Amino acid sequence: MSHKAGFVNIIGNPNVGKSTLLNALVGEKISIITHKSQTTRHRILGIVSGDNFQIVFSDTPGILTPHYRLQQCMLHQVENALSDADLFLLVTDLGESLKSKEILDKIKQCSTPVIVVINKVDTSTQEKIHDIIEHWNKEIPRAEIVPCSALLHVGVEKVMELVIKYLPDSPAYYEKDALTDRNMRFLVSEIIREKILLRYGKEIPYSTEVEIEEFLEGKDLDKIRAIIYTERESQKKIIIGHKGEQIKHIGIESRKDIEHFTNKKCYLELFVKVKKDWRNNENALKGFGYETKK
Repeated sequence: MSHKAGFVNIIGNPNVGKSTLLNALVGEKISIITHKSQTTRHRILGIVSGDNFQIVFSDTPGILTPHYRLQQCMLHQVENALSDADLFLLVTDLGESLKSKEILDKIKQCSTPVIVVINKVDTSTQEKIHDIIEHWNKEIPRAEIVPCSALLHVGVEKVMELVIKYLPDSPAYYEKDALTDRNMRFLVSEIIREKILLRYGKEIPYSTEVEIEEFLEGKDLDKIRAIIYTERESQKKIIIGHKGEQIKHIGIESRKDIEHFTNKKCYLELFVKVKKDWRNNENALKGFGYETKK
């Protein structure tokens, strides 16, 4: 029996459920999920392997109009995803089109197969879903269209069936037991950032970045020291909170998820530092692992 493998890039507007869909397809929480847009900042691979196939899913940041260099880096990752895919999963919800006409035109003009996943159908009517299906049939005639609720796991199996159908013949790209291309330091930093997104409102979550300064793995206990960077001193004070109450809450909630993911105890230390205007600083962005556009 031949073996199939390929790269399946997930693209869509912010907050349409791309990360929820990735996690549902992989069966593990690889990408962080919040109700806020711009939660995903990096391309994150989730890998699903069977006896005769391997799917390398790539979750990308939501398509947006960039207002500072960090967002330019995020959009650059989406643009890269247009050139290295064997298959696109174009995720939409009850809206009708991508925010970027340029990216939509590139998808329409290329020959790469497309599956349009209409997510969050559990919150809509059959009439509205029918209208959206008709819209995408006209927009991208060659696309397969799947109504889906990634949150409730409705339609996810159909998406998986179609993905496997369109995979090219190829040997596996990663070890069969691999779950993601990201290491534990990255995944832990994302867990902490998720708790910040869930805890704080307005601009605070978007002005923070998390860096793992020390990660000491033990047999039964991991010791982790993480730095939360903000852009201003006033933001640092908000992150810490009165008598350290806010940062303590972030630490407790992060530790729970880290221990659940690693199946080990975790000793987590959190510190807050200011790195002024880091979202517009190219060197800072490179230091945080963002690929800046040349």
